[in-house]
Amino acid sequence: MTENRRIRVLFDETVIAARNAELAQEIADAKPDRLIVVAVLRGSFIFAADLLRAMHRVGLAPQVEFMQLSSYREGTVSTGQVSITKDIEGDVRGRDVLIIDDILESGRTLAFAKDLLMARGATRVMTAVLIEKPGHRAVQFDADFIGFESPDLFLVGYGMDVAHSYRELPFVGVVEVD
Repeated sequence: MTENRRIRVLFDETVIAARNAELAQEIADAKPDRLIVVAVLRGSFIFAADLLRAMHRVGLAPQVEFMQLSSYREGTVSTGQVSITKDIEGDVRGRDVLIIDDILESGRTLAFAKDLLMARGATRVMTAVLIEKPGHRAVQFDADFIGFESPDLFLVGYGMDVAHSYRELPFVGVVEVD
């Protein structure tokens, strides 16, 4: 049996672009010193790229690194354990770091990444997330910069996927099955 799927837009391109500009200014206002951005792959790649361009427009010029962390594997529910599948290559000692991720839900992934980078000698580790889902925290964690708060829905688009589909959508949406 084939399911008919459609995507309901939750946050459109225009709203996301405007919020990215605001986030970039909020980040600049935090006066980061020798900033390194660590984009958490894969879900954050579009958000990170757009936010980095917005940061450039407000006068920031961070170094960029990538880290891949996983707690979902192939499923849609977190396993509860975070593992590093791709680590950053640069040294964070004595630097301010901004971790960029797509969703803050359980808090495990971002708490793990923040603790790891602080242990490696970062001066300050801040976090920016596109989406916050406040109802599912497994650990106490608050992001420094939040794009949008979302209801408890499984989101796709703007880098986020379900079973490797929908990452390319220029908006954040919800898969609806007919």
